[in-house]
Amino acid sequence: MTDLIGKPAPVFTLPDQAGSMVNLADFKGKNIILYFYPKDMTPGCTAEACDFRDQYSAFAQYNTVIIGISPDPAARHQKFIEKHGLPFTLLADEKQEAAESYGVWTLKKNFGKEYMGIERSTFLINKEGIVVKEWRKVRVKGHVEETLSAVKGLD
Repeated sequence: MTDLIGKPAPVFTLPDQAGSMVNLADFKGKNIILYFYPKDMTPGCTAEACDFRDQYSAFAQYNTVIIGISPDPAARHQKFIEKHGLPFTLLADEKQEAAESYGVWTLKKNFGKEYMGIERSTFLINKEGIVVKEWRKVRVKGHVEETLSAVKGLD
């Protein structure tokens, strides 16, 4: 597990839901909530995305953008956004490059099977591009409120 707090956020370029390339550096000057999640359309990931959606304007008041990342392809992200009215960007990390650089592509166990997958994690990156807080092995319930509280404490 990589501890990124106090370090520059690993920069990457990935396609968004529309297939446009997005670079993390494009958001310099804004705070970023960067959250990694396992899979579009699954119960936990849908609950987390909808919680971020419901607090979207509160984050925006604090100059904060929300970016979700999963290994799903861009077209699936587009369907996820449309189905749930998500107002933020979802990035397709099909080769797990961003997940690897943030240390969230890990060995998981489920029903006795081992496989590689995303460990649900969130990173708060400040306006200067420095990781100021990280949440790993996230439990969805109450998580968005916790991240919003951390954002409010930035300035």
